[in-house]
Amino acid sequence: MLDFTSALYLGLEHASWSLPGWARLTLGKPAALEEVPGTLQAQRELAALTGCERVVLGASTLHLFCDLFAMLARRKVAIWIDEAAYPIARWGTDRAAALGVSVRVFRRHNAAALRRAMGAVAARPVIVTDGYCPVKGTPAPLLEYAGCAAAKNGLVIVDDTQALGVFGRRAGSMVPYGSGGGGSLRYFDLEDPRIVVVSSLAKAFGVPVAMLGGSQAFVERFREQSETLVHCSPPSSAAISAALRALELNGRIGDDLRRRLGKRVVRFRRGIPDLLAAGNLFPVQPLKLPARVDARALYRGLLRRGVRSVLHQDSNDGGSRISFVLTASHRLSEIDRAVQSLAETLVGLTTGLTTKRRK
Repeated sequence: MLDFTSALYLGLEHASWSLPGWARLTLGKPAALEEVPGTLQAQRELAALTGCERVVLGASTLHLFCDLFAMLARRKVAIWIDEAAYPIARWGTDRAAALGVSVRVFRRHNAAALRRAMGAVAARPVIVTDGYCPVKGTPAPLLEYAGCAAAKNGLVIVDDTQALGVFGRRAGSMVPYGSGGGGSLRYFDLEDPRIVVVSSLAKAFGVPVAMLGGSQAFVERFREQSETLVHCSPPSSAAISAALRALELNGRIGDDLRRRLGKRVVRFRRGIPDLLAAGNLFPVQPLKLPARVDARALYRGLLRRGVRSVLHQDSNDGGSRISFVLTASHRLSEIDRAVQSLAETLVGLTTGLTTKRRK
């Protein structure tokens, strides 16, 4: 079965034999008392990679977002969340709403509408967005959001999980994703103490651990007020070890892997020019299906041909959609086979529809 559902974009998997051993998997105490060996090194390397002054690690973005919005709820803020933001960030804002904070949703990537709406609200704004929306295939207008925040001494909270490890400093057309893999702040060359980044390393870097980065002062306040650093287990020794390995590999061969990934996305897109739903090279490639072709039937037909794609809900109309997720570990022959299987399945479905209409 060919699998096009994995978000391990760079193909990093961290087999047990690839990691050094550890004396204890966990310390039996929260990070507020003591951190797993290697945590400080990982935090320093992630700060340097992403362009943040300081980084703190957490077990997941859910842990970090819950703490972050509980902390912000203690201030006189109003939260504005981009409608395209990933659900986990929304779950964090739900906690703030439960604590009495005003939470409003604004139209996807529409900084002008956000600025107009903010004008009538006196509270300090907290703008929440994804750095990159893979289904829509577009980055958030972070420069404009930062401007909106600056006008009223606010903050921008960026879930940069999709961009981390994929995008980096822009370096010309030969490196379409940019260089370094530091994420959206590096891609847009942004250095702003009003921006806070929350990212999982579980996609491009293949590690089940998350980071929160920002200014030195903000991260220090977060550490002082975090409840999960006190009441929850920190990332395990295995996760920290894998994070350090991922960062080492990213520094050594990351740009090569990103170039390899880009070539595979280009190969896939050239094979299905009439089915492209977005004009970008991000490894998540949603399809635009012909009229009357049912996405669920296409999904089942692909499975019968040994190709697993992603069947998901369209955020606009709630209907079903098909996407392919490509990684640097896919062979070109596998991509060609997927394209051929897709074409054959579509021919079978459209032929069936034509036959039914004639009857």
